[in-house]
Amino acid sequence: MLEFHAAFLLLFVGTTAFFTALSILNVRYGARVLERERDWVRDRLGLEDVDRVTAYQRAGVGLSQVRTWIFVALVLAALYSGALASAVEWFEGLGYGPVLTGTLFFAALVVVLQLFSLPFDAYETFVVEERFDFNQQSPGLFVRDLVVQTAISAAITGVLAAAVLWFVSSVPTYWPLAAFVLFAAFSLGMLVIYPRFIAPLFNDFQPVEEGELRESVERVFDRAGFSCDGIYVMDASKRSSHSNAYFVGFGRTKRVVLFDTLVEQMELPEIEGVLAHELAHWKKGHIWTGFAASMVRVGAMLAALWFLLESAWLYEMFALPETAYVGLLVGLLWLQPLVKLSSPLENRLSLAHEREADAFATDVMGSGKPLIDALCRLTGENLANPFPHPWYATFHYTHPPIPDRIRYIQGLSEGDGDAEQGSGDAPPTVQGSD
Repeated sequence: MLEFHAAFLLLFVGTTAFFTALSILNVRYGARVLERERDWVRDRLGLEDVDRVTAYQRAGVGLSQVRTWIFVALVLAALYSGALASAVEWFEGLGYGPVLTGTLFFAALVVVLQLFSLPFDAYETFVVEERFDFNQQSPGLFVRDLVVQTAISAAITGVLAAAVLWFVSSVPTYWPLAAFVLFAAFSLGMLVIYPRFIAPLFNDFQPVEEGELRESVERVFDRAGFSCDGIYVMDASKRSSHSNAYFVGFGRTKRVVLFDTLVEQMELPEIEGVLAHELAHWKKGHIWTGFAASMVRVGAMLAALWFLLESAWLYEMFALPETAYVGLLVGLLWLQPLVKLSSPLENRLSLAHEREADAFATDVMGSGKPLIDALCRLTGENLANPFPHPWYATFHYTHPPIPDRIRYIQGLSEGDGDAEQGSGDAPPTVQGSD
């Protein structure tokens, strides 16, 4: 049994230590390159105070690491002190049977995790984000969001847990296949449910119907060969001054969402460049290839859980009863580090999608300048680190770093015989490690 404990601690603690080291390495690396490339950052990204980027990154990483290591310590304490075994014994004492008991257990776990995150989320919002002039959220809205998020998360987790636990008890040999079908249907359903029913619980979405912004939207849609619908402006400013845009949904529910902060901060050609990029995710079918990749990951996890649930040592390690919901929880603790370590595989697909979307936007706009200007403005306004360490980017970045994207877009225009005009100097090339 000692070898199982050693393997678990190596995975659970060792992987956390590895990612902590990557985060520290990334902040230090970014700070050095920012100092070296001050002139480019100031001129191209519009950041007069370059040190604010480093300070913001350090504050965020510091808080994140404190949260992570306290969580790791609490999980290990719950496992090795017998607290988890006592909690399971209490739930088992309710006498509701394995499915209902497990459902209540996972729903309660969601609430506990939300309570654990509460002080860190509050500090991030009202101290870190406030310090860097991003926070726009009132304490009342913060509490309201917390309650709604917890209720939704507990309800969704409870429903999924109930279904999976019923599969385990009813079709023990084929439950991973049944669970796979369930998660595939759930993922597709959420693409419809989230934009229509969940997102409006937190934000207002106004369709772009008239004015200069509408005219810009129509121009981009015409160039891209789309009908002009499904474009919304979200009131992100009631919580934060961060700016962004995203694509969600499929079929009649597909939509591009522009943060009102983005609309306020950007010039119309820059918004058109962002919109053209988002439209590429429709045009190129990225939602379906991304969905397929996520289902491969889910299938692999379910297959591993199927093996783990049948392994007596999984329960014996922490003196836990051999019941399905306990096996699922402890099994996920084993698998979570492996999922994080395999993230470069899924990131490669996302990086390819983003480059394809940048190429599409450049072609639609007839120039890469609007998109480059938009990317630079987003980076500057959000105090994002433009120079991530290559190892950190490998494990964390689903989008290419900004300098890489700029070089790629400029190369597309030059390849068409139309060199960029007025898009600024070429971004610095930074490689290597500490």
